Amino acid sequence: MDKKQLHIIKIGGNVIDNSESLHHFLEDFTALNGFKILVHGGGKVATQLSEELGIESRLVDGRRITDIDTLRVVTMVYGGLINKNIVAQLQRYGTDAIGLTGADGNFIKTKKRPVKTIDYGFVGDIDDKSVDATNISKLMEAGFVPVFCAITHDGEGQLLNTNADTIASALAVALSGMYETTLVYCFEKKGVLHDINDEESVIREIDPERYEELKKQQIIHSGMLPKLDNAFTAINCGVKAVIIGKSDELSQLQQKQPFGTRLSKAGS
Repeated sequence: MDKKQLHIIKIGGNVIDNSESLHHFLEDFTALNGFKILVHGGGKVATQLSEELGIESRLVDGRRITDIDTLRVVTMVYGGLINKNIVAQLQRYGTDAIGLTGADGNFIKTKKRPVKTIDYGFVGDIDDKSVDATNISKLMEAGFVPVFCAITHDGEGQLLNTNADTIASALAVALSGMYETTLVYCFEKKGVLHDINDEESVIREIDPERYEELKKQQIIHSGMLPKLDNAFTAINCGVKAVIIGKSDELSQLQQKQPFGTRLSKAGS
């Protein structure tokens, strides 16, 4: 029997911080047929609120150090203000959404990152047992659309700040055994570009062989490498495809028009 289709879509701060972009995206998300899950990051609000409260935001290699005061702020902002605003807007457009942290329903349980050279504080790392795919499926089959923020828990009562890209990938992998799963990362570019200075030079399809070619040619390098490495890891773990594209073009996915860059196994 053919599996039902599932889209897991992750949006970042560039969408969340712009109310017009967010409303446009949520309309397109609502129009997307079939099962779907939305995962969102935090945007600038947590940093702004931390400054107003006199809490220093510390980043190491672009990763936030989450001390107890920062954890309180990101829980309020990610799990409260941003998550509930998104859920309210989705209800307005006709999507029966439920806003969630990983602690809700014990859906995503993580482990506090161990201290090596850097103490990241209250940050959660995901493993292959983190996601409860069965109960998330029950929620979707009951007609609800999960909206996950970037907060998880450790099962011992401790909330943890967790990377939203990683959450989206872990959900896609865990649910790929039950659904034909496509993972969509929405970011500020139209896709993976052949020429970084030409917004229209989108590479539409990349399979593992093409990926190796593009790396050798230095067309894909630096910041895009971890994104694409993680994408192919998800594909190797059962995800049908990963799409990287711009949030304001999501409607093209529903209309079966070219959207972003599609990463998949050769011939799939």
